[in-house]
Amino acid sequence: MSVGARELEIFENSRARLEAIAYRLLGSASDAEDAVQDTFLRWHTADHEFVETPEAWLTKVLTNICLNQLTSARARRESYVGQWLPEPILAGDRMFGPADTVEQRESVSIAMLTLMERLSAKERVVYVLREAFGYAHSEIAEILDLTESNCYQIYRRAKQHMASDRPRVEVDEASARKIVEEFLAAALSGKTDSLVRLLTDDVISAGDGGGVVFSLPEPITGALRVARFLRRLFEPTADKWATIGGRADLFAAVVNGMPALVIAVGDRVVGVIALEVTTDGIAAVHTQANPSKLERAARYWAASEQAEPLFEGW
Repeated sequence: MSVGARELEIFENSRARLEAIAYRLLGSASDAEDAVQDTFLRWHTADHEFVETPEAWLTKVLTNICLNQLTSARARRESYVGQWLPEPILAGDRMFGPADTVEQRESVSIAMLTLMERLSAKERVVYVLREAFGYAHSEIAEILDLTESNCYQIYRRAKQHMASDRPRVEVDEASARKIVEEFLAAALSGKTDSLVRLLTDDVISAGDGGGVVFSLPEPITGALRVARFLRRLFEPTADKWATIGGRADLFAAVVNGMPALVIAVGDRVVGVIALEVTTDGIAAVHTQANPSKLERAARYWAASEQAEPLFEGW
């Protein structure tokens, strides 16, 4: 079988939704793109005459591809060098997906994607399809070849694993910029106390360099320890310039729905620092510096019109 104009249109109309589902399931934009491409290849060879509901067919195929990827991903992450963090996506990227409800916006935050690593593969699928895309339990059961009651029990377990007592503050572009400006001013001041005042007592800092760029092997916690680390991180040195390929400009952005600092050398994004903000202050600092996990963000960044940097030539 081959894909005609109508079948191609059906798939392209579903592509953004499929990418958004795959990203939440895998925590990786590049893996999500691969999963969607594999889904297209199966759609290409399918007997479309017997596909009653293309959207449901595509979702089921994609989900099963992601389930297989999740199994192998767990093995890869066990041998991953340093800390593993999800791949960041910038505001406006279609992979962000639906954002009408708090649950939908939360499901794509770095914090929630990291928490979802606790879930089994099936728990993650059920949780994502239910919370982020509003699928009924009967629909999810059909996708996973489960009974509806079994699907509901899996969802309940997943909700318990994902429970958090840290309500995140939602931000728009203007408020995100203000938060990042304040954070950057404190980080560049060289004064630990300035940073401590912005952080919660139990703040956590985690970084992903993928074994390519230096990052701490384990997260660090506590306002004073994190503040000291950030103060050193933002001290400009020749070694840092050599690592990132020159002096950088620092921009405010929204990444995965969170205030973020984008570090760019020319059009190249070399780092993203996302801030998890609660009513008590910054509760987590997620630093992504692994070049392979910045490729999609870099493409989107280069193609977008950017505001003036907060700091030039760092």
